[in-house]
Amino acid sequence: MFVARLLGLDVFDPLGDRLGRLRDVVVLSRGLRGAPHAVGIVVEVPGKKRVFVPMTRLTSMDQGQIICTGLVNLRRFEQRGAEQLVVAELFDRKVTLKDGSGEAIIEDMALDQQRNGDWLVSKLFVRRGSSTSRLRGLRRGHTLLIDWADALQGADTEPQGASQFVATHEDLKPADFADALQEMSDKRRIEVASELQDERLADVLQELPEEDQVTLLSALDNERAADVLEEMDPDDAADLLADLPSAKAEELLLLMDPDEAEDVRRLLQYEDDTAGALMTPVPVILPPEATVAEALAHVRSEDLSPALASAIFICRPPLETPTGRFLGVVHIQQLLRSAPPEQLGTLVDKNLEPVSDLANISEVSHTMASYNLNSLPVVNDAGRLVGAVTVDDLLDHLLPDDWRTHDDGAPLRRLGGRIG
Repeated sequence: MFVARLLGLDVFDPLGDRLGRLRDVVVLSRGLRGAPHAVGIVVEVPGKKRVFVPMTRLTSMDQGQIICTGLVNLRRFEQRGAEQLVVAELFDRKVTLKDGSGEAIIEDMALDQQRNGDWLVSKLFVRRGSSTSRLRGLRRGHTLLIDWADALQGADTEPQGASQFVATHEDLKPADFADALQEMSDKRRIEVASELQDERLADVLQELPEEDQVTLLSALDNERAADVLEEMDPDDAADLLADLPSAKAEELLLLMDPDEAEDVRRLLQYEDDTAGALMTPVPVILPPEATVAEALAHVRSEDLSPALASAIFICRPPLETPTGRFLGVVHIQQLLRSAPPEQLGTLVDKNLEPVSDLANISEVSHTMASYNLNSLPVVNDAGRLVGAVTVDDLLDHLLPDDWRTHDDGAPLRRLGGRIG
């Protein structure tokens, strides 16, 4: 049974209730004694937490579903000792073929259950003479199915690709992909990040703790780091650059597109705990002469977050921040209730007072909570719109600094699981 075919399968408990989804297989190296021993699976349960289910608790495993029995420990999975994750660590590893034909890259592994009930890695699906490209996604060379014993494993410290891991996790949302990265070693995390497209890496970086963001960005060459920063939301890019040494941050800003860098520089000028430091400088901005149809076309963009798409900010030209005079807001509900040809100037909500870019976060949170807002306009002392604070911006600030890191709290269900 090949591991790649098991990924994403639903895992059910003895009562038929869905426990979660299989994300990886945990194996234990036996050194010269033989092929690795599969000791359990990693299951992503509701809440996006990954837990360990021993192979001894699995009663059925096929290409359609997995059924476990007994008690399952729902504490967050942590690797122990010599344990290795097949998808996260062994896929894309280089091996030397014992027949003398050269090196190959592991793309998949087959698990076989022995008579005594143990699961062992029996075969390797490898690609010889392979070549991958992060930009083109091309792969050359031919594949082989070989016994585990027919290949010599490289050292854990050797450089390793990550194309298989990226391919098998392309369905994950950025926050879930970031969660998977946090379970890896620093070396493996950097290898996987290096394999991602710039836009995908930018989305994932925004979901990582600040320390991990700095580590991964610092591992990239400056040219690529600047490209990734350009793909990030300006407020997230500014937060990340603020955590870097000032000389390094300035070097990256100079490599960025001037227009993208200008937005980030403006945000870096604000003091912490102000609306200006928290806001995004690129909300949806239209003039009062624009129509409802035009506004709806703008908010349909898949690049907009739901919070930013919830409101259109009406301003006099120029329409890039800092804009001309701020006139008011048109909410998405109002757009949906109005005729497509109607001009936005007739729909403006003038009762929503913007906040100053120098306003304290407490004022911002009080205003957004009081009026149940998804986004709040931010203006400078001249009354020009300079950005908007969204509810997700505010939550990121109000939550504890370590909210993105793993929480090893109480289990969600009955205890059990790994022994020892």
